Amino acid sequence: MDIKRITSGLLGFPLVLIILIFGNNIVVSIALTIIALLAMNEYFNAISKVTNPVKWLGYLSCISIAVVSFIPSEFFGMFITLAIPIVLIILFAQVIITQMKTNFKDIAFTFIGIFYIVFFMIFIALIDGMDNGKLLIWYIIIAAWGTDIFAFFVGMKFGKHKFSKISPKKSIEGCIAGTIGAILLMLVYTYIVNTFFVMNYSYIAILAIGLILSLIGQIGDFAASSIKRYVDIKDFSNLIPGHGGMLDRIDSLIFLAPFAYVFFSVI
Repeated sequence: MDIKRITSGLLGFPLVLIILIFGNNIVVSIALTIIALLAMNEYFNAISKVTNPVKWLGYLSCISIAVVSFIPSEFFGMFITLAIPIVLIILFAQVIITQMKTNFKDIAFTFIGIFYIVFFMIFIALIDGMDNGKLLIWYIIIAAWGTDIFAFFVGMKFGKHKFSKISPKKSIEGCIAGTIGAILLMLVYTYIVNTFFVMNYSYIAILAIGLILSLIGQIGDFAASSIKRYVDIKDFSNLIPGHGGMLDRIDSLIFLAPFAYVFFSVI
């Protein structure tokens, strides 16, 4: 039993709860910006072993998460459409200005970090800003962290078949249990929301969404593990005892956020 993992989780969860329940869109966006800066710093520290990322642009891009709260919804599509090519233009300009002291590999790793951390996290802020966003945002937390919790405990107790050498501790049994557990938690949460907040979310839709989000979240977990294996580190940092770094904690959450935003827009 990992006491540090459980203790830090119990201490951190109330803080997340307070921010998401009582914080307005601006407070949540600022909190997400801080989280993104921490995650970006961990990512840059990791890949600096194999490349020289354009750190200033990565850190600056994190601020765009806070900016989202001030952009009128009718202009958001334009913001997203222009953000990606603008980042690429700046990165290639860096190559030109530095006479290729910053090379293609450097900007490729930088772009992946910006897209992976900042672009994905923007959708968490967008979900929070939706109608009933304070209720919807808990679905992605349950999908990501519910999967992690069930996969960890079931895998530790019953895991016998290894899933992938990318993450040797993960088992097929744990991955399956993680998805089933997350779906069950999401259905229970749906019952609470429908009963006490007078919503009318479809249990069938939530079951399907839970299945997809849990699987995508696990891919996000393996994606982060593949980065760590490439640079030969166990965790991105030791910021959160028992969990590793900030990026270790949010890897599955940010991966599934864009898909959740689309699903919630439909239902």
